[in-house]
Amino acid sequence: MKLEFSFIIPVYNRPEEIRELLESFSTMDFDDPFEIVIVEDGSGETALAIVENFKDLLNISYYYKENSGPGDSRNYGMKRATGNYFIILDSDVLIPPHYLETVAAFLEEQFVDCYGGSDAAHESFTSVQKAINHSMTSFLTTGGIRGNKKQLGDFEPRSFNMGISKKAFVTTGGFGRIHPGEDPDLSHRIRKAGFRTSFIPNAFVYHKRRISWRKFYQQVRKFGLVRPILSKWHPDSAKITFWFPTLFVGYICCAIIVSLFLKNAWAFTPLAVYLIAVGVEAIVKTSSLKIAVLAIYAVFIQFFGYGFAFLQSTFLVRWLNKDPQKQFPKLFFK
Repeated sequence: MKLEFSFIIPVYNRPEEIRELLESFSTMDFDDPFEIVIVEDGSGETALAIVENFKDLLNISYYYKENSGPGDSRNYGMKRATGNYFIILDSDVLIPPHYLETVAAFLEEQFVDCYGGSDAAHESFTSVQKAINHSMTSFLTTGGIRGNKKQLGDFEPRSFNMGISKKAFVTTGGFGRIHPGEDPDLSHRIRKAGFRTSFIPNAFVYHKRRISWRKFYQQVRKFGLVRPILSKWHPDSAKITFWFPTLFVGYICCAIIVSLFLKNAWAFTPLAVYLIAVGVEAIVKTSSLKIAVLAIYAVFIQFFGYGFAFLQSTFLVRWLNKDPQKQFPKLFFK
């Protein structure tokens, strides 16, 4: 079967991001035709004018619909796409020229019905964006759950950079109404339906994450709330590593108490060693002391935001068996 690729990109009030993304598409090193499907999710500030400017250069389909969330918007786009293999991207990414060539070569050699790639920081990103990217992708902070070469099989793709065959989409029905968390939920349902998932090395995108420190906290807090819900829906997905941010917060609280009572800061030694390791890794990868310092700050925001929320959701959803949608209605689109 010849693969025909359709990129599915939901967007909500971010026309400038679409312009930058389409500009990166125009530099793609790929000879075969591909389709770009942009789904405007009820935006007040649409990307239509931006899209029109690229229609002579790229094969673009544009749709406007009422707001129903990114998961439903991706499903909407996949139902209308002409290809037989869909590539899901967020609007805040940039694509390197080799991206589609890398994906096509991998799938031709070892076809899978669902794949994921990693995210990276472009040289044009701000120091804060690069620091957040490091905190969200480092093995020291996330355990590598966002992709590495050891995860060629049994990988949970993320919807900022994810591929799914038309067959797998039709079989599973696509994304659910939860957000965030709709991507690992779909990954588990894809595998339960008998399809394989994989990580594709070097199929990365530049993930811009146009967020402030406050928005970053809100984002990771939502991740923390969602994870116990997904573990309840898919018990085989639960991992001890999901508890690490909560344990990190608990350790810091205990260290503060111990140091106050014993008048000794030795309890913070493991923390100091860990943060030095994070900082050194950031310096090696970014060649910037400033970014390394900001990355350490990002770690605290990430772990405290996720850690408290994970404990709260675990208590209510897993231990008290409360209805997730009633407890956290803002995580679900109607």
